[in-house]
Amino acid sequence: MEIRDRDFDREVLKSDIPVLVEFWGSWCPPCQKEKYILEKLRDEYKGRMKIVTINVDRNPRVAYRYGIKCVPTYIIFHRGEAIHSDIAAKSEGQLREMIEEALRKIA
Repeated sequence: MEIRDRDFDREVLKSDIPVLVEFWGSWCPPCQKEKYILEKLRDEYKGRMKIVTINVDRNPRVAYRYGIKCVPTYIIFHRGEAIHSDIAAKSEGQLREMIEEALRKIA
């Protein structure tokens, strides 16, 4: 699910469950590849981890707010706070481990 600057607080910071946000750019080949992985993981973790994307070019306020300097950047939020962040392209296994680690941390 792609969100915009105006949706960020409602969809991410006020979410009842943890949220993985991928900050991406349309000009970023690894970001395009990971789109399909994130869709798969979104289905797999439904109800336990919300997975959203935000395009940094079309939504610069949130990118600026969190100091996003490269894409892809991943931040996991829980109860309005960033609890994990990582940069650079990830494999499906790496993304899954990032999610599992965050879920263990907040359990």
